[in-house]
Amino acid sequence: MELRILAPTGALGAGFDASAFARGVAARPDVIACDAGSTDSGPAALGSGTPKLSAQAVTRDLRLLLKARGQLGVPLIIGSCGTSGRDAGVNWVAGIVRTIAAEEKLHFKLGLIYSDQNAERLEELYDAGRIAPLANAPEIDRELFERSHTVAMMGVEPIQEALKDGCDVILAGRASDTALFAALPHLKGADPGLTWHMAKTIECGAACAIPPSANGLLVTLREDHFDVTTLAAGSRLTPRSVAAHTLYENADPFHIAEPSGVLDTTDATYEAVDDKTVRVRGAVYLPSDGYTNKLEGAELVGYQTVIIGGVRDRIVIDTLPKLMPMVRHYFDAKISDVFRGAVNPADIDIDYRLYGAGAVLAGNEPERLDPRELGVLITITAPDQETAHAVATFVAHASSHLPIPEYDGLVSTLAYPYSPPEMDRGALYRFTLNHVATGVTPTELFRTATEEL
Repeated sequence: MELRILAPTGALGAGFDASAFARGVAARPDVIACDAGSTDSGPAALGSGTPKLSAQAVTRDLRLLLKARGQLGVPLIIGSCGTSGRDAGVNWVAGIVRTIAAEEKLHFKLGLIYSDQNAERLEELYDAGRIAPLANAPEIDRELFERSHTVAMMGVEPIQEALKDGCDVILAGRASDTALFAALPHLKGADPGLTWHMAKTIECGAACAIPPSANGLLVTLREDHFDVTTLAAGSRLTPRSVAAHTLYENADPFHIAEPSGVLDTTDATYEAVDDKTVRVRGAVYLPSDGYTNKLEGAELVGYQTVIIGGVRDRIVIDTLPKLMPMVRHYFDAKISDVFRGAVNPADIDIDYRLYGAGAVLAGNEPERLDPRELGVLITITAPDQETAHAVATFVAHASSHLPIPEYDGLVSTLAYPYSPPEMDRGALYRFTLNHVATGVTPTELFRTATEEL
């Protein structure tokens, strides 16, 4: 048996070199698959339903993928549509697909797999003790499901059902990245250890190439090994770069969990075939006793206005960290006075991040920093945007003239690059779930619709 799997890019809409993609298409793959989403960018896409990447960028990539699929007559699988995999994301990508199909006169059977979870169903699972936390998951209660927008992450099985139903193009909601690439090989009877390892290797496109890029990889999967080849001119693969990708997004590089089991790469070997191809053997797949689907949720927690400033004054730089507690006390009193008790200061978060003085590590720098310049990010979070902006106006004003004991008279402490300095950032979301639904069948949490284009 020999199967060829083409991963054109690490994220739909991230772009890829058309010449590199053409080389992959010329190898006549048996399936083209591409991830379109992730939680990497935070909870906003899941909470709001707004995709991270633009319609223009996604349309550009999809046009090339759909035309290649039509030329080859093979399945095209897109997962986690619209970044979050929400039903709205699937429908958004489907709308783009329909437009391209009409413009390019393409005809195929379209499968749509939805992964949104309604509150009633989640409450039933919760009441039955069938929602279990993953490591470091937040505490949850039954009321959370009404506040949170939740998706379930599918494995290969819903995608396989769509393939068996004759779908040529499959747009899936939230999906395990690897499931997109493993679905067809599993149907064809490929070794599960090699299949899951292959899928993990190419899930992010050429991220494991040197240099890493948004371009693609081609895998040739055989009985006892797979060869992974980089497609972009000037790129290469090494055993180390391929092996290193098992650590990406995983705390354990040797044991990678999927809904149906665990990929064990402990005994995997990596061998350079040439400077563009690495041969991989030896991984095994350990099926679990029960099946689980990961649950991801996000909820709205407020609205933000941000202010960006900077300072290049040694005394001000040294004094700012000491002023922060005093500033908070002053603003609490100001909020009470300005809003005449209509706004509780405890509901307003005013955060100063001093970039250059350890903001990224949030005060945990191992060594004292001595910056010549300081970037200051002030974030005001409130229950509504109007309040956040109103508070930001006097925070910005006061922050530009903070009291510096070493100076007499009025001092300009922060310089603002924009006028006005207050910028409304909009809604703020937080993740609510890092859990799994247990005791489920592989397809029960998902819904599929098909149409002919």
